Amino acid sequence: MTMATDTSTVIPVATHSAGFDYAIRNIVSEAQEVEASGRRVRYLNIGDPVLFGFKTPPHLVEAVERAMRDGHNGYTPAAGVIEAREAVSAEFGSRGLEISPDRILLTAGASEGIDLALSVIVDRGDEVLVPVPTYPFYTAVLAKLEARAVYYRTDPSRGWQPDLESLESLVTPRTRALVVIDPNNPTGAVYTHETRLALLDLADRYNFVLLSDEGYTDLAYDGPVPPLGSYNPKAPVISFSSLSKAFIAPGWRAGWMAVGGGPRLAAVLSAIKIMADGRLCSVGPMQYAVAAALNGDKSHQEVFRRSLKARADVTTRRLNAIEGMSCVPPAAAFYAMPKLDLPPGRTDKDFVLGLVRNTGLLCVYGSGFGMDPNSGYFRVVFLASPPELNEFFDAIEAFTAAFLA
Repeated sequence: MTMATDTSTVIPVATHSAGFDYAIRNIVSEAQEVEASGRRVRYLNIGDPVLFGFKTPPHLVEAVERAMRDGHNGYTPAAGVIEAREAVSAEFGSRGLEISPDRILLTAGASEGIDLALSVIVDRGDEVLVPVPTYPFYTAVLAKLEARAVYYRTDPSRGWQPDLESLESLVTPRTRALVVIDPNNPTGAVYTHETRLALLDLADRYNFVLLSDEGYTDLAYDGPVPPLGSYNPKAPVISFSSLSKAFIAPGWRAGWMAVGGGPRLAAVLSAIKIMADGRLCSVGPMQYAVAAALNGDKSHQEVFRRSLKARADVTTRRLNAIEGMSCVPPAAAFYAMPKLDLPPGRTDKDFVLGLVRNTGLLCVYGSGFGMDPNSGYFRVVFLASPPELNEFFDAIEAFTAAFLA
């Protein structure tokens, strides 16, 4: 009988995995060390409304419970149950974009849809235009696919609107897609009508896919934002959204993608469906909450928007009052991207790590979103109650004074 060889040789990982970085989660290890020392940590790094006391609407919970009790616990069609896809189709139609249910797939959150779409659009060495600051899931997936993220600038002096002239100059024959996150994470920006038209026109003229991340369209403080594809239904747009944010159910991973563009994206749609077959389906019982959410009572969203606006006002006022710090007022969602005038030789990561070690407040450094580490940006999640936020900003103000000193 042959004995197994005892060896200490480490089995290597694929080289492309080295580029997979997700700072929003990666920084948690630092917070865990702080907690191990006995200090309480407040997690202002992840946009999860449930962690801050916001409740999933009861009729969504009831829809999932009913689905489970009715025996909907097996695999669903790979594209998702027809009731949910019809509800998504009707929701788009009510917002000015006619898109048939057979062009809609239910996904495990918007993230799975983004991964599926990029996987069939880009080859190794292809380029995707990504905003900076960006949401790091895009760059992580592109690293996995060995494709290249090409950053286009958004301008804080204009409310974080994209620099359209600079963006167009970055288009090359290898450009395969343009990522648009509107309303935006991490800045809380809402793009103007003119900006949206210009972004659509760019994808239309150069014939690449516009990936429209629309998870926060219902959380703009002035009211819901139209889907980007509604401005030009023939443009090659793939939209992504979910129940995570506007319906306060992030852990359910109940998302969808809608492939517009008509015949232009027929091959892309077919390839996405084939790839979706391989992962069987998204979470079955949660699919039955999609129709309940989109067809049912949405009154919680008005209350949620008012709550977020009040928190955004506190955040903007307090951060702009800190010496050496400035913050563009958010117009949607629950994120702000303040900027600190860093001392020479210090980075955004130095500030964020010092902040959690000294105060127990965990934010995310701007370089985790593609920013220059010397520019001093960091992201704050402001879902806590206004009194708690004031306590947090007292601590940030005190730490910032010591850091700058």
